[in-house]
Amino acid sequence: MAKLIVLTLLGMGLALFKNHQFSYQTRLNALREVQPIELPNCNLVKGIETGSEDLEILPNGLAFISSGLQYPGIKSFNPNNPGKILLMDLNEEDPTVLELGITGSKFDLSSFNPHGISTFTDEDNAVYLLVVNHPDAKSTVELFKFQEEEKSLLHLKTIRHKLLPNLNDIVAVGPEHFYATNDHYFLDPYLRSWEMYLGLAWSYVVYYSPSEVRVVAEGFDFANGINISPDGKYVYVAELLAHKIHVYEKHANWTLTPLKSLNFNTLVDNISVDPETGDLWVGCHPNGMKVFFYDSENPPASEVLQIQNILTEEPKVTQVYAENGTVLQGSTVASVYKGKLLIGTVFHKALYCEL
Repeated sequence: MAKLIVLTLLGMGLALFKNHQFSYQTRLNALREVQPIELPNCNLVKGIETGSEDLEILPNGLAFISSGLQYPGIKSFNPNNPGKILLMDLNEEDPTVLELGITGSKFDLSSFNPHGISTFTDEDNAVYLLVVNHPDAKSTVELFKFQEEEKSLLHLKTIRHKLLPNLNDIVAVGPEHFYATNDHYFLDPYLRSWEMYLGLAWSYVVYYSPSEVRVVAEGFDFANGINISPDGKYVYVAELLAHKIHVYEKHANWTLTPLKSLNFNTLVDNISVDPETGDLWVGCHPNGMKVFFYDSENPPASEVLQIQNILTEEPKVTQVYAENGTVLQGSTVASVYKGKLLIGTVFHKALYCEL
């Protein structure tokens, strides 16, 4: 009888394991291969070799790029050096990148590990850059003021909070006010790995201000990119391992109400919003298995989606770019400026194309 019980429990455990294994592969889209979709006149951006995980383009064509991310379980081509913020002027004929110097006596450059970024421009046209940072595998938000003439960033403040433990992306709604995604619930690396493997969907979105911090949306299977509509009325959240983008209505008290969700056959990462049209541009991973289990002989592909009229009953989704990893590995973000498309990656290069 005891042996029967043990065998039954073992059988149940094996069935559960196989079920989760299948689910894990499905969530990572492990079997998908991409059919290439090329754009005219694409060039790799000189000076970017170790990632361009997130980027933000100002209305004047200056682009901030976070580079050198070191994230648990993800490949890094430069693991022993700190990350950096790059600047690129998209008005130039053949734009190159410049590393922005960082000033401020209390900021530790040696542990700088930038992830998601967002800008806020105040009524005096001062530009603030908010950067998700992972110093020593922790999570902070670094607040910088952009000094355009000096081509540098002045560090103003480091923000830490117990509701910001596993930050991924951020969208600024004020100089010190933002929405941010936590891509995991647990802090412990072992528990984080099981959380992801089992698909617990416990990650969440937080609203932060100096006077109030609270969870405003939860139940995500790896909450990732986040952005806001040009009129400030809607917030968009990418749920990486569920292959979804969620649309929320933003209220005057900063709470969010879910409106709709869109499903995709790809892992959606960072979301950029065209300030003129309101279109969403999304950097995607067609096959997440190749990102989390890197093989140089079979590298992760890249994909860019454009979503038009997302608030209507029939949004238009266009696959604008797709490539199998021979040129660009692991796309995470894409943004447009004057008919040009800039595509960033988690640990690889960046591509600049004509649309």
